[in-house]
Amino acid sequence: MKPRAAFRSGERAQLALFPSLGRDIAPRDAQDLMAWPFFSLAKRRRVTPIDFRMGATWISVEAVPEHGMATIWDADVLIWAASQIVAARDAGLPTSRLMATTPHEILTFTGRGTGKDHYDRLKAALDRLQSTTVATSIRQQHQRRRHRFSWINEWQERLDGEGRPLGLELILPDWFYAGVVDRTFVLTIDRAYFDLTGGLERWLYRIVRKHGGQQEGGWSFDVSHLHLKSGALSPLKQFAFELRGIVRRQSLPGYALAIERAFGRERLTFAPVPVDPFEVAARRMGLAVDNRP
Repeated sequence: MKPRAAFRSGERAQLALFPSLGRDIAPRDAQDLMAWPFFSLAKRRRVTPIDFRMGATWISVEAVPEHGMATIWDADVLIWAASQIVAARDAGLPTSRLMATTPHEILTFTGRGTGKDHYDRLKAALDRLQSTTVATSIRQQHQRRRHRFSWINEWQERLDGEGRPLGLELILPDWFYAGVVDRTFVLTIDRAYFDLTGGLERWLYRIVRKHGGQQEGGWSFDVSHLHLKSGALSPLKQFAFELRGIVRRQSLPGYALAIERAFGRERLTFAPVPVDPFEVAARRMGLAVDNRP
């Protein structure tokens, strides 16, 4: 975290402050983050870079040993930020890359506890988001052009006279903010996503939501292709084993999964589960839904 003086005299001075709208808004995710390997899927600290190449798309993610790579759980902060920006934009309110909120709001929005240990984990997540560096060709006019950034440019906590947290401010990078402001790059996700505890489960939901959408016929991916897109360090055999476990549990909200086998290869298929529109609306608002007969 950069010193307070540097934070106030640099980029912050050029940006209007965007105060958050609260936690009772629909969760939205940035499609680019859903479709490509930008985060560690492991709970253990990862410092091994992600070096991904597929056609004209390339991504490089690097971590520092002190904090490790930003994880898919840390990305909840970016989901919170995207949700705030979209909600404000839809309400005709001005937005900015400089956001002000409270730790309590982020924690409750993402389904976390609000004790001191959870607050400490949030600060660690912010440190990982700031120290992880990303370079990518995605959304660059010329594919060979390199755009390098961190998930959070800077962040700062505000404390009272006794050192207790009052709130925090953070600055988002241009690349992320531009993708969220553009309506075509954002999708609403099920709030039950935050209840998923496995890194692979969370990543799989995001890629299924991105590609499956609401298409009645669903979508499918070769398992080896999914393994490549995940950026996971585990070998293909272990990845496929964990994927089968997720299919058995059917743990992804809103989607039915299946494994098809042909010619010695495995393919994951997925399709949206038909639901009552009132249930969809209730889930988006974070309301409890009783599915018992």
